[in-house]
Amino acid sequence: MKEAKKVPVEITWWGHATCTVEDANVRVLTDPLFARRLAHLRRRQGALPPAGARRADVTVVSHLHADHLHLPSLAGLAPGTRLLVPRGARRAVPGLRRLRQLWITEVAAGDEIRVGEVLIRVVPALHDGRRLPVGPQRSPALGYVVEGEARTYFAGDTGLFDTMAERVGPVDVALLPVGGWGPYLGEGHLDAGRAARALARLAPRAAVPVHYGTYWPIGMDAVRPHEFHAPGDEFVRLAAKAAPQVAVHKLGHGESMRLEVAR
Repeated sequence: MKEAKKVPVEITWWGHATCTVEDANVRVLTDPLFARRLAHLRRRQGALPPAGARRADVTVVSHLHADHLHLPSLAGLAPGTRLLVPRGARRAVPGLRRLRQLWITEVAAGDEIRVGEVLIRVVPALHDGRRLPVGPQRSPALGYVVEGEARTYFAGDTGLFDTMAERVGPVDVALLPVGGWGPYLGEGHLDAGRAARALARLAPRAAVPVHYGTYWPIGMDAVRPHEFHAPGDEFVRLAAKAAPQVAVHKLGHGESMRLEVAR
């Protein structure tokens, strides 16, 4: 009997919600944010990602908030890069229309987009998808499942919802937000505890905490410094109790993890 060949799937965390998923010779970039400063936020930890981090076959944007749909970062992508954005994004964010070098597709939950040997499934998220602080037009907040040799779930920003496991489906890796860019998380967010509960529902083989420990409001360093670093470690601790079968990879900025998949 021929032994199954093991194929590596590689995931790199660049900081905040920006990751690269390399699967089946396709590079998927999530919510690119390559800025030292955004409004009242500054990149407090981790060097800016190298130029190679901008290389992608397809880029996915989970929702329209400026730290997830960042026009200057998108403008730095190579011409011809495919860009998936929530339905209604071009109306709500007119600056997208100027990015004529990108192949932009608006998507909604339930859509499926094939890129090479990878299928990208669009799944729902529980989060305010509007372009803030202005803009009455509503666009859905989304998550994405990258299906190649493995199935990798990028949650974007989301709260915990009852049908999460059903709507996301079986996955091998979960990239879950565990914090934010400030000390207070409102509705429609996962903190470390809710992310651990989500992990128990999804039951992947591996997980990577994201959306913490990168950007922080200017002037808040001395006020609540522990809440900048704590979410990653807290998620590791709580995940070990809620989902002990899941291997949690707490990455540093620019670090990668590999998942070996039998084929």
